[in-house]
Amino acid sequence: MVDSILIANRGEIALRVIRTARAMGIRTVAVYSDADIRSPHVTAADVAVRLGPAPATESYLNVAAVLGAAREAGADAVHPGYGFLSENAGFAQACQKAGLTFVGPPAEVISALGRKDAARELAEQADVPVLRAYRAAEVPQDVFPVLVKAASGGGGKGMRIVRAPAELPDALQAAEREAESAFGDGTVLVERYLEHGRHVEVQILADGHGNVVHLGERDCSVQRRHQKVVEESPAPTISPELRERLLDAAVRLCRKVGYVNAGTVEFIVSGDEFFFLEVNTRLQVEHSVTELVTGLDLVELQIRIARGERLPRLSARPDGHAIEVRVYAEDAEHGFLPQAGTAETVRWPSESSARVDTALRSGGEVTAYYDPMVAKVTAHGVDREAARRNLLSAIEDTEISGLTTNLPFLRTVLGSAEFADAAIDTSWLDTHPDLPFHPRLEPDGPTPFDARDGWRLGGPALPARAHAERIGASEDASTAPDGSVRAPMPGTVLAVKVHEGQTVTAGEPLGVLEAMKMEHTMLSPSDGVVSAVGAEVGDQVPLGHELFHVEVTPS
Repeated sequence: MVDSILIANRGEIALRVIRTARAMGIRTVAVYSDADIRSPHVTAADVAVRLGPAPATESYLNVAAVLGAAREAGADAVHPGYGFLSENAGFAQACQKAGLTFVGPPAEVISALGRKDAARELAEQADVPVLRAYRAAEVPQDVFPVLVKAASGGGGKGMRIVRAPAELPDALQAAEREAESAFGDGTVLVERYLEHGRHVEVQILADGHGNVVHLGERDCSVQRRHQKVVEESPAPTISPELRERLLDAAVRLCRKVGYVNAGTVEFIVSGDEFFFLEVNTRLQVEHSVTELVTGLDLVELQIRIARGERLPRLSARPDGHAIEVRVYAEDAEHGFLPQAGTAETVRWPSESSARVDTALRSGGEVTAYYDPMVAKVTAHGVDREAARRNLLSAIEDTEISGLTTNLPFLRTVLGSAEFADAAIDTSWLDTHPDLPFHPRLEPDGPTPFDARDGWRLGGPALPARAHAERIGASEDASTAPDGSVRAPMPGTVLAVKVHEGQTVTAGEPLGVLEAMKMEHTMLSPSDGVVSAVGAEVGDQVPLGHELFHVEVTPS
C-alpha cells in the first residue's frame, strides 16, 4: 500500500503530485532546501522536512538527505517528479533497500534506459530505427553536422550542435561539463544531426502484470537550445500510418525491457521516417496535454501501478486537441538568458479558460539555483486551431511584473502564421532569432502584438546559425559600450579562457558562466586587449559583476 508519499521535488510538480495524492486520501510529505522554505509546496503538504542548503547537490540531489527525510516523516513511498533524482537508478534502488515504494520504473529498467547509449542498443534489439552514432574520436569529417549529447539526463542539458570538425573538441568539453553538473555523469555521445526534424514522443503506461499501453503521442518540436517550449497532442502533421508505426515501436521497446509505470519514448521524425532518441523513465513535464485529451490523471495511475494494481482498460483516442506552453523566467530578447528575482505581481488565467500548473505567486522568488521554468499553461479545444486560440487568450490574461519572463515571446509564437499552420521543426526557433514571424491576426479581440509590455520584434540579432548554437555577443545585457563584460545573472564561473594583456577578436570566447544548470559563454564585444579579468574558476558571482574588460584596439 501507499499511505504516505514523499515528493522528492519542488515547485509546480510537487504541488501537482500533492493534489492527486490528497484526492486519493494519501498523506503527503514535502521536502525543501533553504531557498524554498517559503515555497507553496512546503505549506501545501501535510508534513515538510528540510533537506539542506540551497544548492541542489546539497538538497534535492542528496540521496541520503531525501531518504532521511522519508524516515523522519514516516513516509512509505517516494514520488520523484521530474528532474533531480527522477531518473537516477541508484536512488530508485536506495528507496527499495530502505523499504520505500518508488513511484516509477524498477532501478534496473532506469539503469538500462536512462543512459542514451545503452538505450540505443536496446532499441536496435527491438527493431526500432536509430540514428547513426560515432565515438568522439572517430567522427568522419564528411558526416557533419553532428549532435553531441549527454548520455544521461535530458532537458536539453549537455547538448551541442557541431557543424565543423574544428568545433568538436570545445563542444565535447562544454557538453561534458554541463552534463556532469546537471546529472553527475559527464559521458556524452555523438550522433548524426537531422537539421529539420520534428520531435514526436509517445506516452507509455505499464503495470507489473505485463500490460503495456500507449496514450497517444505529443509533438514537442517548438524548442530553443534543445529545450521544449510548446507541446501539443495529438501530433498535427504525421500520417495515420506513420502514427501507428511510431506508437507500435514505443510499446514494443517498453515491453521488451520489462517497463513498469509511466514513461515516454522520444523520436525524431523526418518525412515518413522516424528514429529513436531516448526513453524518459519518469513523468514528463508536458504530461498535462495528454491528460487534457484523454481525461486521465497520470499521477493517479502512477500511484496505482506502484501499489501493484492492474491497469484499467484505457482509451488512447484523443478527445480534441491540447497545447501547452512553458513559462520561463528568461530574457528571450537576449539569448533566452535565465533570470532570477522576485515576481511583484502574478496573475494567472482563470481555471475555466486554461489549466495552470505553477508554484509562482505574487511576491514569489525565482532563484538561480534551479531550473527557470515557473509555470505551464495548457488549453484544450475541439481541434488544434480552437486550442491555439484558447491558449493565446489565456496567455493574454496572464501577467507577471517585476520579473523578466518569456510571456511576450510565447504570445508571438502562438500568434505566428508558422505555428498556426504547424509549419515548424525543432530548429524553427533557433533559426529565427529575430522572430521574423507573420502574425495570424485574430478577427475579434487582441493580437499578440497588442500587448504593451516592452516586447519588440526588431533590433539587432546574430545570424541565425550563430544564435542557434551558442549564446553570442547580441547579448547586450552582459556587455557595455566601454568594453565591460558583466555577469548577465548570478552564477558560477566554470572557465576563464583569457588572461590580462591577451589580444582578442570580436566574438572570441572569454569565459563560461553556469547558471540554472546551463552554460553561458561570454564573448568579447570587440577586437582589443583584455585589460582586466574579474573572476577565477569556481567563483560565485552576482548579477552585473564585471568578469572581463576589453580595451578596444584603435583602428
